[in-house]
Amino acid sequence: MESTTVQVRYENEIAILELDDGKANALGHDAIGSLVEKLDEVQDAGAVVISGRPGKFSAGFDLAVMKSGEDAAREMLRSGVELFLKCYSFPRPIVAACTGHALAAGAILLMSCDLRIGAKGEFKIGLPELAIGMSLPFFATELARDRISKRHFTKATALGQTFDPESACDAGFLDEIVAPDEVLSTALARAESFKSIGKTQLSLTRSTSRGETIKRIEDSLETDLSLFVVSQ
Repeated sequence: MESTTVQVRYENEIAILELDDGKANALGHDAIGSLVEKLDEVQDAGAVVISGRPGKFSAGFDLAVMKSGEDAAREMLRSGVELFLKCYSFPRPIVAACTGHALAAGAILLMSCDLRIGAKGEFKIGLPELAIGMSLPFFATELARDRISKRHFTKATALGQTFDPESACDAGFLDEIVAPDEVLSTALARAESFKSIGKTQLSLTRSTSRGETIKRIEDSLETDLSLFVVSQ
């Protein structure tokens, strides 16, 4: 799949996947499919960095598709789950370079990555699905249950609260925040430190630490999709 939305380059055996649609970095079929394909291509990299464009990591699923009908919305969700679980179970460490806003599916992508470096500034990060007329799917709450702090879980899921970068770091959407022009270099430095982790060892550890969450998401997916609600 040729895509101008996702570009891949390498630095010192680290694969950098740059998401840039020139706008809000919405996760439409092209972006999701391209990210999945590129991840398949870089499984032998030392580590992976997923980066957004300046000021925008991702605004989430393409709302035009999500509000075009239930079938279209559910197919978009299905594709998104494939991407999120691929990141969550990936055999190499993945560092997110969160260059700005990360909302809805953008925040879910953050939760699917191992380490998240965010940009300081007036950015919003979180799961505002309820505020925009959508229910929060089971797969999103399960990833949040694993990655978001217990004291922030209800605010982040049932109340749809968004966070500034500092609060997002406290909540568990991010692990570290730096100046905007240092996000990618910091993400690369952190990824460099993970290159020595063995592929087999990491895969086995992912299975033991994340296997139950993955199984719950996969086993409930059809029910999850059937219950998903979007206000037209």
